[in-house]
Amino acid sequence: MGKSAADDKILSYNDVVLRRSDLDILSGPYFLNDRIIEFYFSYLSSCHVSQDILLVPPSIAFWILNCPDATYLKEFIEPLKLPEKKLVIFPVNDNDDMSLAEGGSHWSLIVYERNGNVFVHHDSNHGMNKIKARKLFSAVVGFMGDSTSASKAKYLDCVDSPQQTNGYDCGVYVIAIARAICCWYESSEHKDAEGMWFSFVKEQVTSTVVSQMRKEILQLIKGLMEKK
Repeated sequence: MGKSAADDKILSYNDVVLRRSDLDILSGPYFLNDRIIEFYFSYLSSCHVSQDILLVPPSIAFWILNCPDATYLKEFIEPLKLPEKKLVIFPVNDNDDMSLAEGGSHWSLIVYERNGNVFVHHDSNHGMNKIKARKLFSAVVGFMGDSTSASKAKYLDCVDSPQQTNGYDCGVYVIAIARAICCWYESSEHKDAEGMWFSFVKEQVTSTVVSQMRKEILQLIKGLMEKK
């Protein structure tokens, strides 16, 4: 496929534009890019229509993580209305190069849950993004609420998070875990003894589920394309 064909726009969904090359990523054993994760986060937001839930787009999470000047951070974060949210999901990417739009080699996610006032890091590759996750936590914790509650927010690396079995499915684990947590939030039946989602995620996000998700997302995109 030529470069121009790969760049062809195939779908505009909310504020996300997908290109033909994105379908190739989903069809093969490839690392998910920002656009696919942003698309699926946007789709999840449409499925879970709650003002309590915020799925932060990868580009915004990346900018927060790598903002070169902290003085601009408050102005950038305020429109997200973080103090009003009860569940916030941030994708974490290990890209260090602000000039490189789709760099990096690993995805994970941080979830903020207000009732427990806790940030939980889910990493499908043995804590590979631990340093980046801590950095993102430090960047946003002061914006989650008043200074008193923010200073008491806890950070936790989920040691029992589902683990990938190859070198390219980290992004699929991110969206699978995000989907499970959104479902968990809307159902009181799935809370474990600590009132959290850990057991539910472990039950829902298996290697079989993850292997099917690429096809599932591909079918979702093609279905939306047919409706246009």
